[in-house]
Order: sequence, then C-alpha cells, then structure tokens
Amino acid sequence: MANQRQKTRLRRKMRIRKKVTGTAERPRLTIFRSNKHIYAQVIDDASASSLAAASCLKVAGDDLDKTGKAKSVGAAIASACLDKGIKQVVFDRNGYAYHGRVSALAAAAREAGLEF
Repeated sequence: MANQRQKTRLRRKMRIRKKVTGTAERPRLTIFRSNKHIYAQVIDDASASSLAAASCLKVAGDDLDKTGKAKSVGAAIASACLDKGIKQVVFDRNGYAYHGRVSALAAAAREAGLEF
C-alpha cells in the first residue's frame, strides 16, 4: 500500500489528468521524477501512443547534479519533438510541484524551442 505522500500525489495527478489531454496536433509532455532520475515522454492520448521519450539515463552524464540532469532531459525531449515536427505540447507535471527539477526541465524544453 502506498504511503500518504504517494496517495496525495496520485490524487493531484488525477485532478490534472481530468483537464489535460494530448492530441495529435498538441500531444502531452509528461514527466516522471524518481529520487535519482527524471524521465520525459510525449504522448498522443487519442491513439494512446508515445511519440518521443528521453531520460537522464541516456542523456546526461554522471557528473551533473539532479537539476542539471533535468535540464539536459528537457533539451533532449525538445529536440526529439522538433525532429518529429512537434512544436506545441501540453505540459503534464504528473502531480509534482512545479519547482526544482520539474521547472528546470520545462524551462530547458522551452529554451530549446518547444511551446507550451
């Protein structure tokens, strides 16, 4: 059974997901944040398919801190989207607070040319 912090995040996640959906024209950029790593994925909810993905396991080096890894993942997901012709996305913070690594990833994706 999940602890109270996880239950609270899942409740926030469900509130967000009621309002945020991805389409083919504007897919959903969702993130997952663990204690050590951060993952980003661009999803078309209409066809239930993942269009692009990036994680700090493949993108960032071990010499970066967690915020630096999040910035590199944000830049990588933006370049993967732009290569596939995706310019606009809907940001899904997945129940996490919009600060720290989450905001660093979003800022790096915006700087790399992704619009949301």
